[in-house]
Amino acid sequence: MPAFYEFFAGGGMARAGLGPGWQCLFANDFDEMKGATYAANWGADDLLVGDIANVTTQDLPGAADLAWASSPCQDLSLAGNGGGLGLPDAEVMTRSGTFWRYIALMHQLAQENRAPKLVIFENVVGAITSHEGRDFSAIAGAFAGLGYRFGPLVIDAQLFVPQSRKRLFIIGVRQDIAIPQALRDTAHNTAWHPTSIVSAYNRLAPGVREQWIWWNLPAPPQRPENFIDIIEENPQGVNLHSQQETQNLLAMMSQVNLAKVAQARQTGQRMVGGIYRRMRPDGQGARVQRAEVRFDDISGCLRTPSGGSSRQVILIVEGNHTESRLLSPREGARLMGLDDNYILPANYNDAYHLAGDGVAVPVVRHLAANLFEPILAANEQVAQVNPAELAVMAN
Repeated sequence: MPAFYEFFAGGGMARAGLGPGWQCLFANDFDEMKGATYAANWGADDLLVGDIANVTTQDLPGAADLAWASSPCQDLSLAGNGGGLGLPDAEVMTRSGTFWRYIALMHQLAQENRAPKLVIFENVVGAITSHEGRDFSAIAGAFAGLGYRFGPLVIDAQLFVPQSRKRLFIIGVRQDIAIPQALRDTAHNTAWHPTSIVSAYNRLAPGVREQWIWWNLPAPPQRPENFIDIIEENPQGVNLHSQQETQNLLAMMSQVNLAKVAQARQTGQRMVGGIYRRMRPDGQGARVQRAEVRFDDISGCLRTPSGGSSRQVILIVEGNHTESRLLSPREGARLMGLDDNYILPANYNDAYHLAGDGVAVPVVRHLAANLFEPILAANEQVAQVNPAELAVMAN
């Protein structure tokens, strides 16, 4: 059974995605609420709640096949404050700068001959372009400096769950680990490598670019659910808005968004749309708060209050009957691909924050099934491969 370390673990969504065929050796998060949720779902035997700055390799048992890190995104997010990664030797790191502590632990494991075969970094897509691409170049250089070949993928969770949620995944493979040729492409694939990734590749120093991999990831099956399918009939933790509150939301909509509501009413069917409040120009030089709705079978991206966006409201339309309420905690969990047995925090804000900070579970499973596990399986058979074949796989 392959083993892993999970850093910035949150509620353990990477663990959920890897699944029962993987063994967790160590998990870490600094947030007490997230730690309590992790322990409620997975137990606390492998969990250390505390700042990664205080984690040492003595806390990391055994030799993991994979290390996963979903480090804080606030400084890299397009909706954040733009603080950036910081410097690896900075005395005071930014929150996203905790990435360097993760890299330092990987360096130390390598010195102890315990370097994971696979090193994964997940973050917002803003990491590709923040600070004119310098942050991404630093991340790529860190992977190369560790002695890993690496390749990024941009994956939108809406391929798997009814939530628009693009994220960056960088998958690093230790130099001595064979990579089956079928998992590598000769050039970028627009499904996973947008223009920003290609531009980032072209900006890299030649020595770093030599370690780049264009991953060949298959498309997933058709998404099994739409937004309306995850909506609870009798939601827990939220109440319907009053008619006046719903009317106030409608009054905040532009003509474009009111037209969407009118079109939903004309269908005569039950329609569910997600609403976010945004500050928009009013056409007279000022800015005004608007309610923006979408009825395209997916929700907007779940976010956390510290990410700069409000909580998501849903609008339920059936003929001329219209009602609104907050997205429920369980609905938020479903949008992340968590099953209904997952134990959520009792507090609404905690549950919403946990979901908004997480990684979509089926995205992790897709990566595990189509990249992580095939790579590890190929290397389990390495003793049966002759040197010439191994050289082809490793290069």
